[in-house]
Amino acid sequence: MPFVHIRLQGKKLDEKELDQMQLDATNLMVDVMGKKGELTAVLIEQVAGARWAVGGTTAPIAAHLEVAVTEGTNSPEQKAKFVKEAADLLRRAGGNLPLATYVVVREVSGNAWGYDGLTQEDRKQLMAAA
Repeated sequence: MPFVHIRLQGKKLDEKELDQMQLDATNLMVDVMGKKGELTAVLIEQVAGARWAVGGTTAPIAAHLEVAVTEGTNSPEQKAKFVKEAADLLRRAGGNLPLATYVVVREVSGNAWGYDGLTQEDRKQLMAAA
């Protein structure tokens, strides 16, 4: 049940480009991280008028992608591949991004998040008992 949060500043994407970026982010979670597409949520924020800086200098074009996944559900190799491919996704959408364009894989304990009223740990225990 990953949650992908993308922030973009600079180039404004149209609806078609936003739809494609959401689909591409979802597909990365499925193809690289082995997550269920139907449970992948993607939020894209186009930040207007923000003061984004890199190295103390204002960056007219910038991007950041952070994903939350359940701790221990992905290998280091999967996470490394995801970081690379997510950075490529940001570059395709954002253009000439600063070097310090970060992709973060945040691992959250299974007892600290969930959906539909159950934590991921609850789901794991229910599956084991079935």
